[in-house]
Amino acid sequence: MFNSLNALSEDGSLLTMPPWVNPWLLLAMSVSFGLHFLILYVPVLAHVFSIVPLSFNEWLLVLVVAFPVIMIDEILKYVGRRTSESQTSKATTSKPKSE
Repeated sequence: MFNSLNALSEDGSLLTMPPWVNPWLLLAMSVSFGLHFLILYVPVLAHVFSIVPLSFNEWLLVLVVAFPVIMIDEILKYVGRRTSESQTSKATTSKPKSE
């Protein structure tokens, strides 16, 4: 789910482009979370899928492992923006002067 937030923009940061710019993505995430919780915490469905509910500590572990996905992608986007800006500035300064 965190990675889907990264896909909102190829090079724009989540800090400058909030997730609600794509309400359909938020709706899809909400439905997905809802189905996950339903399967995890409704005993009949948990039995059908042969799973057990997660404890609070297990949910914390899920978040700790998943959150770096956002941080890594933010760093990659930042590096990409800086690289693109430097290439753009080089291209504009290296144009031949017309005489």
